[in-house]
Amino acid sequence: MADGLTSAGTTRRGTVPVRWRARYRTIPWWVRTAVVYVLARLVTGGMLLAFASVQPANSFTGARPSYLSFASVWDGAWYRVIATGGYPSTLPVDAAGHVTENAWAFMPAYPFLVRGLMVLSGASFEFVAVTVSLAAGLGAALVFRRLAGRFLDDARASFATLLFCVAPVSAVFQVAYAESMGLFLLLVALLLVVDRRWWAMLPVVLLLGMTRPTGLAFAFFLVLFVGAWAIRPAWVRESEPLTLRRLVPPGVVAVVSGLVGLAWPAIAWAATGVPKAYTDTELAWRSSYIGWKELVPFAPWVQGFGWWFRQPVGGVLLAVVLIGFAAFVAMPAARRVGLELRLWGVAYLVYLLAVFFPQSSTWRILVPLAPLLGIVALPRSRVYRVLVVAVCIGLQWVWLYHCWWIDGYDWTPP
Repeated sequence: MADGLTSAGTTRRGTVPVRWRARYRTIPWWVRTAVVYVLARLVTGGMLLAFASVQPANSFTGARPSYLSFASVWDGAWYRVIATGGYPSTLPVDAAGHVTENAWAFMPAYPFLVRGLMVLSGASFEFVAVTVSLAAGLGAALVFRRLAGRFLDDARASFATLLFCVAPVSAVFQVAYAESMGLFLLLVALLLVVDRRWWAMLPVVLLLGMTRPTGLAFAFFLVLFVGAWAIRPAWVRESEPLTLRRLVPPGVVAVVSGLVGLAWPAIAWAATGVPKAYTDTELAWRSSYIGWKELVPFAPWVQGFGWWFRQPVGGVLLAVVLIGFAAFVAMPAARRVGLELRLWGVAYLVYLLAVFFPQSSTWRILVPLAPLLGIVALPRSRVYRVLVVAVCIGLQWVWLYHCWWIDGYDWTPP
């Protein structure tokens, strides 16, 4: 008998792995993705239960709350207010006349959906809100796998999806937050861009803009995309140059997305009679850091890094972060994930630089950059992949400890 062969004619070493790999490939991609998502949520759920078991009484829950109660703290409390009572017609103000934290900071699609399901089912806010997040997170994982598969081979796309499911802030997939729903809609919209299904994108963009504040960012992304197409069609995998007829569909979607991005501030103005109701409400959350300041585009990150690290160190660190991100999306290997996903990352970061103040919720706010995980998934080394997954799971624990768990002196909301 030849060395290394069994009587069945297969190699002794790797017989079982080859057999299992063959069986693995027969399993539909969506089943594999769903299993990975469920297992990841069980791991994260175990962490949440561990923290809940030692959680002291606080302004949101009693001591050692149930999973559903613990998963509905922080912004979940605001979504509960909206789902059960709607938005205030009068803005709350402090003694100095500054608008204080209130429900207008949160988009309506998620809490209104939760409210509708509560009415239909009779179930509690906590149960419905967490269930909606879990279901939307599963949908996001499935769409992410399809999107990654447009650019990567099966193994890399599957690994990118695994990273998506175990990412450091993936706990948002199973708490009473709108991130799951927003990320699902965003990934659907990006998949439609990749497939050039412009008109099908319109209802998705409308709903997305009322779920998370991404309307202006998505409009800017489409402007960048059209610009790249006009300069060099090959960059966006087009064989023909941009013409007026081809410009109309993405142009319409960009305009609609931009209008949706402006719609919520306009609605808040109409409902309260205060022109800057939405922006003043958002500014309330950063007032504990830098006091009351007017929103000046592109100033918040300079202010934030200055507050956290003092100047000039803050300015230097901000420059390092921005240069590092630019190098990350521009490196030759990053081209494997397609220009569309990289342009989205650039557009979203520019949007954040314009309006967002970096604070403890920054890590959650970065969740829409998830499509760039395809770049992280490119190396094939098993050691690298195991290490990256381990780091992600470890950082989940770090994030839950520093941002989600409430220690009584907490000033780092997720």
